[in-house]
Amino acid sequence: MRAGERARADAMTEAANSLAAALSRLRRFEEARSLLRNTIPLAQRVVGHPIVGEDRELTLIMKLTYAKCLYKDDGATLDDLREAVNTLEDTERTARRVLGAAHPLVQNHIGRSLGESRATLRARETPSGSA
Repeated sequence: MRAGERARADAMTEAANSLAAALSRLRRFEEARSLLRNTIPLAQRVVGHPIVGEDRELTLIMKLTYAKCLYKDDGATLDDLREAVNTLEDTERTARRVLGAAHPLVQNHIGRSLGESRATLRARETPSGSA
């Protein structure tokens, strides 16, 4: 990817991440998920860039936001909740490898969201009257 293309991809992924985060805060989860489904692959393809790329922090944040849009949606299906847990487990592994286990993104954000998504999935999988 040439420098000009890389700069455009960087600007687009940063803007998409900001918009997805805003949509998520407004609980417009489907719109945020749609945007991120289209943008994350682009962010992953930007190789050799310090901010975006397969293992870069912005890409990890985008995956975190995507997973949160899945499990925080009141209309989430069991498949959505499983996808959220799987996405967060993969993202946590990558973040630990790239950023280190002590990094705030790993401990304070991905780890917390992973726990919340697992709890949401367990609650939905457990029939009422059980547990």
